[in-house]
Amino acid sequence: MTEVGHRYRAAFAASAERGDGPLLFPFLAAGFPTPAETPDLVRAALRGGAAGFEIGVPFSDPLADGPVHQDAYNVALAAGATLETALDAVRVARAESPDAPLTLMGYLNPFLACGPVGLDGGAGDPGSAVGEPLEALARRAAEADVDGVIIVDLPVDESDAAREVLAEHDISLIYLLAPTSTEERIDAVARQASGFIYLLSLTGVTGARDQIARDLAAFVGRVKARTDTPLAVGFGISRREHVLQVGDMVPAAIIGSALTATIASAPPDGRAAAVERYLEVVTGRRSETTGE
Repeated sequence: MTEVGHRYRAAFAASAERGDGPLLFPFLAAGFPTPAETPDLVRAALRGGAAGFEIGVPFSDPLADGPVHQDAYNVALAAGATLETALDAVRVARAESPDAPLTLMGYLNPFLACGPVGLDGGAGDPGSAVGEPLEALARRAAEADVDGVIIVDLPVDESDAAREVLAEHDISLIYLLAPTSTEERIDAVARQASGFIYLLSLTGVTGARDQIARDLAAFVGRVKARTDTPLAVGFGISRREHVLQVGDMVPAAIIGSALTATIASAPPDGRAAAVERYLEVVTGRRSETTGE
């Protein structure tokens, strides 16, 4: 049995040694715009400089996501995307990049649908009711070689059972923190986190922004004072300058809505090329002004 979170730690350590951070973890909505295209978009993102991925599991009511991702999920669901579409994307990424950290991101309802229904939570951990159905998710995710799972709407104080079930399959439960998170919540996440902690650069839903939040550095400092777990910043990142600003604070940046919008606006026969080019720009492999 390997150690939970080992690919995350190895990737962060290797990047620190090379001095080429931050790592870029793009978000791809599985099945958008069609399940058949997702593998090509994964490969294009790797060519463009992706160091790992968040693969989003389509859901009809993604409350933390803005219009870009809501629309992408609706299109993906209409095209027949499922959890298996997301796991197939993970398999493609793993075959192409064996050491890349791969994270599955989604909401509790689709993940619970993997297992038995009609559960009795009982006493103790309020999240104990999710343990049994998430065993099925953990098993399937482990078979696809997933490194971590983000359950967007699972509170930290209800996450013990989920974390334990995933850990039994060598999978990290990745926690989210927002600028509004209290010290108590930060401490709770710090005690339980493995892999990395996802810091939301701002409050609200996902979506590209023109500027990084001015109070981000203070937020990052609050979290760093309470944990040694690597941090990644997402929400609102869309440009090379944003990646550089984030890289001065943390070892990884997550880019989502801007990439999804790039896919949505590209012609059908140019989507993979658009993904590759966009990520080349935000990773600094290609000039944003000259295109070279």
